[in-house]
Amino acid sequence: MTKQLSVLSLFTGVGGLDYGFEAAGFETRVALEFDHQCCESLRASRDWPVIEADLLATPTKQILQTGRLKANAVDVLIGGPPCQPFSKSGWWKSGSSLRLDDPRASTLSGYLRVLEEVRPKAFLLENVEGLGFSGKDEGLQLLLAAVDRINAVTKSKYRPVVITLNAADYGVPQTRTRVFVIASRDGKRFVAPPPSHAEVGDKGAGLERWMTAWDALGGALPRSDEDLTISGKWADLLPSIPEGMNYLWHTDRMGGEPLFGWRRRYWNFLLKLAKDRPAWTIQAQPGPATGPFHWSNRRLSAQEMARLQTFPADITVTGGRIEVQRQIGNAVPSLLAEVLARSMREQFFGQPYSEPPRLAVRRRRACPPPAPVAAVPSKYLALAGNHVAHPGTGRGFLYATAEATSTV
Repeated sequence: MTKQLSVLSLFTGVGGLDYGFEAAGFETRVALEFDHQCCESLRASRDWPVIEADLLATPTKQILQTGRLKANAVDVLIGGPPCQPFSKSGWWKSGSSLRLDDPRASTLSGYLRVLEEVRPKAFLLENVEGLGFSGKDEGLQLLLAAVDRINAVTKSKYRPVVITLNAADYGVPQTRTRVFVIASRDGKRFVAPPPSHAEVGDKGAGLERWMTAWDALGGALPRSDEDLTISGKWADLLPSIPEGMNYLWHTDRMGGEPLFGWRRRYWNFLLKLAKDRPAWTIQAQPGPATGPFHWSNRRLSAQEMARLQTFPADITVTGGRIEVQRQIGNAVPSLLAEVLARSMREQFFGQPYSEPPRLAVRRRRACPPPAPVAAVPSKYLALAGNHVAHPGTGRGFLYATAEATSTV
């Protein structure tokens, strides 16, 4: 590779996408982010020009000038508009969601405005899996229709390809599913990179088994000044749950005490990492009992969360514990971004690679066995008894309330 291709980055966050593109030989020429703490982290980690502002209030001309860029000459536009209006959790919590009526969905129109006015040689838009859910894909349909209009107005030939990827399938030691929309201005259709890893692995197919939490975290020790103690009502129950399990262990269908009803709690409730499997998705805004927790019955350190997100080792995430986890949890795993950036560089810019990804995780040997679990503290045993299981998907509290209302 001889040329650093230019990146215009929107909704940069803490830089997960950008660090992956950087590893693939791209250069972030300007990053726009509204969140102050994320901007502080970016400034502490790189010397990229950072615009700390609301995209909707920032003219495209200002963005280009800050990055010393020109319309039509930008190589790649990247960004992940805030995902709340399109997240699965958004419509699970309320039974329905405003979605495109949600003011936060205007971030998508901001991205599209820059796309039309900059006309980059290629673009990548990232969002949560909910962007493309069947019957819930208003945001995706809006995006595709807008790109058709941009093509008609600017004579571009963007042909967006929508792909859903699990980061674990590409060497990230974490299961995290995201949707990517990728296109080239000259009309070349993007072909998704083939997975390099699988849950079990298949040497004949050239697939390694998934990378594990032990591969990422084994041997790492948290800083002595970082308080990782779990607090709250359920803190003392976590040591009684085996590695790789959650509260479901303590139901009548598993091997613990019958303290809870089957599937009556959210999946991450008292969820503990297993050394020999990838981590589950790092949460951006966890409650006191929300995992995944370390197998040593503590919270994950900032460094450990960054490792699970495959961030470069030299970056700094600023702020207190809550701010750090929010920034890291909202990011795209950088290795997954690198894999996509490498494919875009090969397919759209004719620059193939001979070396492996720079952010790839090394396989560790001798994964220790799970630690023995502790006995359930006596203070929780009063909860033991017969608990009603969840009635099934779509038939929970909101469903029962609606049924009762309809019969009145």
